[in-house]
Order: sequence, then C-alpha cells, then structure tokens
Amino acid sequence: MENQSNILKYKHLGIYTQNENVVYMHENCHVCASEGFEALTRIRISTATDSIVASLNVISSNLLLTDEIGLSDAAAKKLNVSPNETLYVSHLEPIKSLSHVRAKIYNQKLDYLAYNEIITDIVQGNYSNIDLTAFITACAGNRMDLDEITYLTKAMIASGMQLHWNKEIVVDKHCIGGLPGNRTTPLVVAIVTAFGLTMPKTSSRAITSPAGTADTMEVFTNVTLSPEKIKEVVHKEGGCIVWGGTAQLSPADDLLIKIEKALDIDSEGQLIASVLSKKAAAGSTHVVIDIPVGETAKMRSTKMAQELQDHMEAIGKEVGLNVKVIITDGSQPVGRGNWPSA
Repeated sequence: MENQSNILKYKHLGIYTQNENVVYMHENCHVCASEGFEALTRIRISTATDSIVASLNVISSNLLLTDEIGLSDAAAKKLNVSPNETLYVSHLEPIKSLSHVRAKIYNQKLDYLAYNEIITDIVQGNYSNIDLTAFITACAGNRMDLDEITYLTKAMIASGMQLHWNKEIVVDKHCIGGLPGNRTTPLVVAIVTAFGLTMPKTSSRAITSPAGTADTMEVFTNVTLSPEKIKEVVHKEGGCIVWGGTAQLSPADDLLIKIEKALDIDSEGQLIASVLSKKAAAGSTHVVIDIPVGETAKMRSTKMAQELQDHMEAIGKEVGLNVKVIITDGSQPVGRGNWPSA
C-alpha cells in the first residue's frame, strides 16, 4: 500500500481534457510539499484496486482544500472513482522506454523490442503529451527506414485487439487524402458489401483536415462501436464504417493522431504504420490504397507517391496484408458539385 501520508480525498471538479489524465492539487497540499511535486510532474494516482499516471496541475484558489485531490473527467472515469474516495499519490517510476525515444532523437535506429516498449507505454498511459510529441517529432522527416516502419506497425497491431472473420478474403480501402470532398468511403462500403464481400471499415478522425471519414460518417450514425458490436454489424450487413479509436484496434494510433493533429504533422512512417496497423487489426486481408497526387494533396509529386507505394506494399506484405496501391489525380476536389459554390 502507498505511504499513508500521501492520502488525499477525491473531489469531483468536472474538468474535460479530452482523453488526457490530469490531476489537480492545492499549492499548499502537504503531499506536494513532502514529495516535491511541481506543476506538470507525472505522478501515479492509485485506488485500492487500480492506478493511473497523470500530469499534475497546481491550484492556488479555494477550488480544492489542501487535503483534497481532483481529477480530469477522463482520469476519474479510468479509475472509476467516487467523490470523497481515498486516493494514494506517489512518484512515477522511471519510464525506461523514453531512453529509446532519446536515441531516436539522435537518429539512432531502433529495433522491434524498442518500438514495442514505446507503444506499450503509450497505450498504458505512461507518456505525457510532451513525451508523445518528442516521439512523433523524432520519427518525422524520413528518419525511419523500412525495417523501423515495419517494427512500429507490428508493435501497434500487437498493442490492441485483433478481429478474425474466418474468411479467405476480407477487404478494406484507404485514401491518403488531403483533398476537399474526399468522402468516398460510404459509397464504396455500400457497393462492395452489396456484392457479397466482407468489409469491416475502421476509419480515423481528422489529422490535418477539419473532418476525417469517421467525423463525417458520425453525422449520419453512431461510429463508436465496441469490437463485439462491430462483429454483430458485420455478420448482419457484411460491413461497417466505424471509428477505430474506440474499437480497441491499434489503440496507440489514435493517441498519436491527437498529437499529430496539434502539430499538423503526418510523416510517412507514422502514416504507413497508422493505416496498415488499423487494417491488419480489423482482420483485413486485401487492402486498396488510393494516393492522390496534386499541388494541395499530401503527395505533391508522382515520385513521392511512387516511393510511398513501394513502402506501403512492402510493409503490407510483412504484416500479412495484400496491398494494392493506386496513384490518382489529386489536382481537383473529389466528386462533382459537393463543395461550396462561389
């Protein structure tokens, strides 16, 4: 059990921080003083049965008493804590995988075990947003070779659940994007499943645009489904369109995407690992990748697109996917008449 002097009483504050774990303590709290905690310190918060890692925010107002502790809504939900419940506060043990991140910052090549340790810590909530930013930035700018992208992809697949359909062919598609009006997924899924193919389509939310496929589809229906519900829908309809973030499929992906969106970064290595890990985890066997090329698309030249094509197909093979890449014209918005008129 934790040090008895590090006990605080939980007070509900109702602070929304998206999915980030944040803990709130008064500046005169005896735990802050005795443990030397400062703002943004990463600390462990425990109940009698569970624990999480959270970033500390220090409060100087009377929002909290000195013997009280607050949690962001996300942190409180993960701990399943009730008002006035006793919480135990302690230092976070050193995160060993951060040594791999530091190595990557200095452009050292990492092996599978290193990437697996990093992804495991990310999924377990041990990385702060600062740590995630360091990892994403260290991997950007073509600083990962094919082996490393493969290691990262495999680690992301292994970090969550994997669906199995007991079918020889399970299909999926993905467009690299960067174009307005690019909402072909609802049409493609409907057509493909109507012809009897199985298509469990998991999509991400936006990274470098106002709305991703999952965001758009959510206008029409619920896209936040559990793995069990995904199986139910696919067995009944032959396919689905869901947000991969709540499906527990490659869970590290959506944690990284939130930081990538804030940084407006979508590097090739992270892009490939993100797309292929989601497809493999969803149980797909055959995937079509659309790479639009244009002045405003993510791929600005045919040469860039061809390099990405080679990498996608090679890494897809390594993770058990039959990947077919199509390079398309990305010089104009997708479709006709589906953007605002002048």
